[in-house]
Amino acid sequence: MRSRVPLVLAVVAVLLGGGLLVPAAYAKLAGDDDAASGGSGGGSVAAPAPTTPPPPTLAAGPVSVNFKGEFFSWALMDRETGEISGSKNLAATSSTESMIKAWIVADYLRQLGDKEPSAKLKQQASLAIRDSNDDAANAVYYAAGGSYRKSPDGQPGPVIKRAISICGLTDTKRGNVVGYEGYWSFTRMSPRDAVRLGDCIADGKAAGPKWTQWVLDEMSKVRGSVKSQQAKSGGGKWGIVDGLPAEIKAQGPVSIKNGWTPLNYDGNWHVSCLAVADKWSLAVMLRYPQKSGLNYGAQVCASVATQLVTPQPGAALKVPQQPAGKL
Repeated sequence: MRSRVPLVLAVVAVLLGGGLLVPAAYAKLAGDDDAASGGSGGGSVAAPAPTTPPPPTLAAGPVSVNFKGEFFSWALMDRETGEISGSKNLAATSSTESMIKAWIVADYLRQLGDKEPSAKLKQQASLAIRDSNDDAANAVYYAAGGSYRKSPDGQPGPVIKRAISICGLTDTKRGNVVGYEGYWSFTRMSPRDAVRLGDCIADGKAAGPKWTQWVLDEMSKVRGSVKSQQAKSGGGKWGIVDGLPAEIKAQGPVSIKNGWTPLNYDGNWHVSCLAVADKWSLAVMLRYPQKSGLNYGAQVCASVATQLVTPQPGAALKVPQQPAGKL
């Protein structure tokens, strides 16, 4: 029989060798390079620096509103790409009401070029936007070349025609309410055209180089809550701007112009909300029963804006949960 001593010695040697290797291998897997390299102190890997999340903005996305009324439509323009998204009926029209005052003022001022308006007309232009004052808007409308005469060809008057041609509007038309066809407030516009109008004001085509910033500043200073609105003036700061988080408002002024009227011919509130910022233009247009009140429309406009905020607040903190019973 052969001696087992060499075999035993061989086994012991393997075990001892394994015992010497395991701690070093473990130390390397655990990231202890000093233990693995005899204390040289080299080869450590630094943790990657955390990335800063992009600032919030408005971007295309789903919108769900439990709307109770005759008409609900919205559109959003990415002003950097020109892409327009929105509801399936974003090309359908409703009356602009006072939303169109921002264009009326811009159209008048652009025609002045480098000239200054009279002090009175400049004040009226400001009041038409800040307070949505109807009498002031009428004065600017006439100064811009508008009139309330019925158009013989059934087309919009010159002020609205210029909006269509200068801003590339495709859905805008003269109001179709009998007896009010020439009134600026009855101009029919789609949310798709409304965001184009907002972009047109913000990029300088509407008011021209001298007056664009003035118009945007006035739109950022709209004042008065829903409760302070009156028949012909006041109370237009609500809607989209209320649906924006502080992080978006902090990026720069948001310019807005809302329109709102309870109309007896159809028994509805007609509400139009417009807001424009550096990167986006958003419009929401509504018709719903007068009994619901103006605040209802203001809340719908705000809700649309809130749902389009990207990324949604707290999105980075949401950790997906594993389904029960699964790993």
